[in-house]
Amino acid sequence: MRIYAVLDTNVVVSALLGGGSPPREVLNAALTGRLTPLMSDAVLREYTEVLSRSKFCFDFEDIKTVLEGLCEKAVFVEASPTGEVFPDPDDAVFYEIAVKAGAADGMAYLVTGNIKHFPSASFVVTPRDMLDIINEAG
Repeated sequence: MRIYAVLDTNVVVSALLGGGSPPREVLNAALTGRLTPLMSDAVLREYTEVLSRSKFCFDFEDIKTVLEGLCEKAVFVEASPTGEVFPDPDDAVFYEIAVKAGAADGMAYLVTGNIKHFPSASFVVTPRDMLDIINEAG
């Protein structure tokens, strides 16, 4: 069974900041094919912009390697508006991709470290929850 998930930018940032953390393990799962990342051009632009911020001091080659790896494994899905209102409008695309990819039917997840930024839904999960889902799937 394939597991599909859109990774909120904060998960990717946290993964690159801390080794051995649940976000790092989720990112590794996406890069190794245990999890199929869902993306769009808008998500890729956001990842690129945020990861390139000087405050993070990420190496350009590391950013490039991670983003290329995600793109190589990803299924690209264009977001469709859901009518939900978000505290940060930039978060909408992540939710909309998960919904369009079949989250309501248990086919996709949104992985975020900021659960409160999204409507309460069973497919909006933390990195720790996502690891449990991956491990249960085998």
